[in-house]
Amino acid sequence: MTTAFDPIDLSGTRLANRIAMAPMTRSRAGEGGTATDLVAEYYAQRASAGLIITEGVQPSVVGQGYPSTPGLHSAEQVASWRKVTAAVHAAGGRIFAQLMHAGRIGHPDLLPDGLTPVSASAVRPAGRLFTGTGMADFTTPRELTGDEVRQTVADFAAAARNAIDAGFDGVELHGANGYLIHQFLAPNTNLRDDEWGGPDEARIRFAVEVVKAVAAEIGAERTGLRISPGNPYNDIDEPAPDAVYTALVREIEPLGLAYLHVLEAVQIRELTLALRKQFSGTFVLSALTDGPTGPDDHSVVDDGLADIIAYGALFIANPDLPARLKAGGPFNTPDPSTFFGGGAKGYVDYPALDDAQVQAVQ
Repeated sequence: MTTAFDPIDLSGTRLANRIAMAPMTRSRAGEGGTATDLVAEYYAQRASAGLIITEGVQPSVVGQGYPSTPGLHSAEQVASWRKVTAAVHAAGGRIFAQLMHAGRIGHPDLLPDGLTPVSASAVRPAGRLFTGTGMADFTTPRELTGDEVRQTVADFAAAARNAIDAGFDGVELHGANGYLIHQFLAPNTNLRDDEWGGPDEARIRFAVEVVKAVAAEIGAERTGLRISPGNPYNDIDEPAPDAVYTALVREIEPLGLAYLHVLEAVQIRELTLALRKQFSGTFVLSALTDGPTGPDDHSVVDDGLADIIAYGALFIANPDLPARLKAGGPFNTPDPSTFFGGGAKGYVDYPALDDAQVQAVQ
């Protein structure tokens, strides 16, 4: 039986195990959206993951949605990420950059030169966000023109090339959680009547074109896609997601991507199973549980539901998580007060594994 602790070949990249570190916003970027020494320390601490997927990294200036998030659209940003990838590789790890355009989930106060958030359509999200100086209401985004949509596709491809130049093993495209790619997929945020909107088959076009452009730029074997069917996060409404996501996976299936990453956000395990059957490549799962993915959830690999299981908060609290999962603990409880800003750990000090436990998992 295959377990989460077995190695796997990810389209030519060997992973030591089938436990991934999920992408999680950290808001620790330096001046100009650069990766800092703290970022390098944070990811290197977790290099025993089979695969690290970074926090969301904006592919363009207007793609930023939160304070102090990093980018991959300038020479300074590319140079800054090299110390991160070098540190992870020196520790024996593999790391993909998650490219995330926030779309309408942002605020003019976060953007320079009078820029405003953009989206598939001019639909204002409900809610508020932190801008770095305080909470602010979301604003109505500007609808991208057809030419701007095509330029945004090109921005993703250019950022993917920058990621490879920075030493990343590949990229994950963030098509989940209500950000720009998801905004094109969802019927309540894509009201367009041109070639980028309308029925299900048309609303998938932006996602498909981004995937194709990135795969053409850096190779499909270094390209992954994350989706979250039916996820209401960031004021998304997808009452009938099955048709959209089966159509999307049908279009990208022939490309030979490194993986498809499904984030289960609602009780639609039947759709997860259908997508697992439909996608012939490596299937990464962020499984829906009662809370953050827990110590026993790696059984989805044992059961064949997924090839790789992704952990979020538990990986922040336990940098050597694969060893602790195999040893059955001990596990530290995540400390949200250390998740953002300064402090690379994200956990309070806890007992190390004893010699017998270390030997058991080596």
